[in-house]
Amino acid sequence: MISLLYSILLFLHPIHLSVSEINYSEKDKALQITSRIFLDDLELSIRNQRKQPDLDLLEPGAGLTTEQLISNYVLKNFAVKLDGKLQKLNFLGFEREDPAVICYIEIENVKKFKTIEVKNEVIMETHDDQSNLIHVTYKGPVKSLRLMRDKSSDVLTFESK
Repeated sequence: MISLLYSILLFLHPIHLSVSEINYSEKDKALQITSRIFLDDLELSIRNQRKQPDLDLLEPGAGLTTEQLISNYVLKNFAVKLDGKLQKLNFLGFEREDPAVICYIEIENVKKFKTIEVKNEVIMETHDDQSNLIHVTYKGPVKSLRLMRDKSSDVLTFESK
């Protein structure tokens, strides 16, 4: 019932939003990232990027896979710098959770950092009102950013401990 109501609300008033969580794992010495993106917006953006207006993201054909298309798009539009140094993102996979997809990304070999800069331009080329929320958990309470077309990256600072 709640899912149906949510779907009706989205139909009546579309929201252009993604939510990414970046969590530091002390045990793994890694930043673990989950990013939730509305599937229809993601498909439209990938269609536009590839100039393939009839592309079906879930059944792309032509030797392409959904994971390949999503991975290429997300890694092109999402970046993280730690203390000013661009980090290598490892796309681990995705899962579908209607009406969204959840992408799993990891940055390995992270010991400590003072600043994290996140750039997230996902869907921004498709929707002017796209907001990409970023929640970072590292050394204490969650810190958050709201990234938009006119400010698609921002920096958070953490105290040394």
